[in-house]
Amino acid sequence: MRPTLRRYRWSDLESVWALHQICLAQVGLAPGDGVYYEDDFPRIGEIYLADRGEFLVGELSGGRVVSMGGLRRVDDRSVEMCRLRVHPEFQRRGFGAQMAVALEARAIELGYTRLCGDTTLNQPAAMELYRTFGWREVRREERGGCTVIYGEKDLVPSMSPSMQ
Repeated sequence: MRPTLRRYRWSDLESVWALHQICLAQVGLAPGDGVYYEDDFPRIGEIYLADRGEFLVGELSGGRVVSMGGLRRVDDRSVEMCRLRVHPEFQRRGFGAQMAVALEARAIELGYTRLCGDTTLNQPAAMELYRTFGWREVRREERGGCTVIYGEKDLVPSMSPSMQ
């Protein structure tokens, strides 16, 4: 069973913070390592939702948050996909792809034409997900002892049936 995707609520903060920490530990990253910032978590409403972005959580029927992902505005045409996480117990079931599809669709709805983001070489599943969805690598950077890979893709609004 796939999680239901819905918009983040303030009451989700503890769950998304825990999910973030679990997923970073799984790939050998740690808060404050110079690779990941975390000051956005207490300000998700301000940074994501109130600034032409989005933040979604994937929730199982019992209310457990098992996935998450956000869109953070970069400029008028670009948005960053970030905080894409799936709890290790639920990986390899399509939950990350489900979130990526929903976030990409939402970016198009919000009027963005470019989706960008980053991951590290420590996160091969994320790299594969981005490749599968047509992202292209634009640069690499060494930070905090990790190789950070930056990618992007152009967004193309789907045509309505009357336009095809």
